[in-house]
Amino acid sequence: MRIMNILHDSVVDGEGLRTVIFFAGCPHRCYGCHNPKSWKIENGTSMTKQQILEEIISNPLTEVTFSGGEPLYQASEVKDLAKEIKAYGKNLWVYTGYTLEEIYNSKNDDMIETLKHVDVLVDGRFEMKKRDVTLPFRGSSNQRIIRLKEGRKSDDNGQNSAACRG
Repeated sequence: MRIMNILHDSVVDGEGLRTVIFFAGCPHRCYGCHNPKSWKIENGTSMTKQQILEEIISNPLTEVTFSGGEPLYQASEVKDLAKEIKAYGKNLWVYTGYTLEEIYNSKNDDMIETLKHVDVLVDGRFEMKKRDVTLPFRGSSNQRIIRLKEGRKSDDNGQNSAACRG
């Protein structure tokens, strides 16, 4: 996998204390992106699933967040990493520029399979015109926090979502 950075002890990338894996590569290229260097997959460092897992389990107090770039850009490898993380009993948040509906409609089996291991999905592209620094855990008001593992039928914006699939 191509990784931009691994950040330990974050409190802004999901609930609680988190280890954040920043993946390289992003097709969205949102205007105002906080990490434009992550757009090119070549800017990342190659790491194996085992190397990333060792970083994650080195701190037993943290949960895990995938961010980017676009984590689902490398979905064929990310799905396996997500599965392993869940085997360690970790809570997993994933930030993606895709909406939940786009993921399911893509019929990309790797992206859909990844969702089976995700507790919370923060979906939607960052939109500078909808930027809102008062929102917890997201940058623009179009982005949703969808709790996939709690069986909720709405996201944290109170909107109906397809979060209960799978």
